Amino acid sequence: MNVITPTTAQELAHEADHHHESPTPIGFWIYLMSDCIIFGCLFATYAVLGNSFAGGPGPKDLFEPEFVAWETALLLLSSVTFGVAMLRATAGNLAGTINWLMITGLLGAGFIAMEIYEFHHLIHIGAGPDRSAFLSAFFALVGTHGLHVTFGIVWLVVLTVQLKIHGLGEANMRRLSTLSMFWHFLDLVWIGVFSFVYLVRLI
Repeated sequence: MNVITPTTAQELAHEADHHHESPTPIGFWIYLMSDCIIFGCLFATYAVLGNSFAGGPGPKDLFEPEFVAWETALLLLSSVTFGVAMLRATAGNLAGTINWLMITGLLGAGFIAMEIYEFHHLIHIGAGPDRSAFLSAFFALVGTHGLHVTFGIVWLVVLTVQLKIHGLGEANMRRLSTLSMFWHFLDLVWIGVFSFVYLVRLI
């Protein structure tokens, strides 16, 4: 008969923890799939209502190509800087990882600042979400993406603090990889927004 002593129990618990795989990646993929459904519904809504101007202004009257191009450049560049941060993390360079994450956060904040300015300007000239079905769909789609980017920036700041305290341990590397998936996903969604909402309507 085998007797499990306290020491043996501790060893078994340690071994179980060592071999335990975190469900975070699978759970986060499920979350991203639900987000795809949300954005898919918003894109579909915009496709249906995008030409319902109710006698009000349309895309060519409201959108400024150069402004949107700069806005897009900020977010796409932030995806590149996040990639550099991941390379630094893989190499075990904590300082480099934190620095590139901070640059990513600043670029994301610049994107959000431009989006807030755009929304404020549209509402100021009387082109708010209550003006027409087109503008309601526009504000819903672009605003939802902006909220996701804002959440991503908050997540990035919290993770940066965790990195400073705990370093590039296994848990933080997993969190960093998860945030990377989220950030690149938002970039892909914005490419869709830029192409379908802005670019196509301005041609």
